[in-house]
Amino acid sequence: MYTHILVPTDGSDLSSAALDQALRLARTLGAKVTVMTVAEPLHFLPVTPGATVSLRTDYEAHVKEDGIRILGAAEAKANAAGVPVETLQVTAGDAWQAIVDTAKARGCDLIAMASHGRRGVSAFLMGSVTTKVLSHARVPVLVYRS
Repeated sequence: MYTHILVPTDGSDLSSAALDQALRLARTLGAKVTVMTVAEPLHFLPVTPGATVSLRTDYEAHVKEDGIRILGAAEAKANAAGVPVETLQVTAGDAWQAIVDTAKARGCDLIAMASHGRRGVSAFLMGSVTTKVLSHARVPVLVYRS
């Protein structure tokens, strides 16, 4: 059935629960997983060149550390479950596009992800990564909601 599951995570409790579900599915199917985080690049209007460099450097260091923490926890869960795992941190302006591109590039045959369930104005203004993945992915998408 499915042999390679892509699991995007932002480190939230809901994403962690979705990862747990995806690992159970992977273990049952004998599939491997790729767990990924997507870091958004820093967008700002520079005040001074020195401040710009410092702010960007601090931001990138924080994002990298956060990704290492999130992916390390995911890798530990996968190892404890006996599921083969790879981890990946990507920097992209559109998380949904990075997820769809990663699924294609890595040969994933299922994307398993959480939906935070934003509705109304919040969903309109912020957009929904899950909705965009659902509408653009060329592979099935399993959505976890609590």
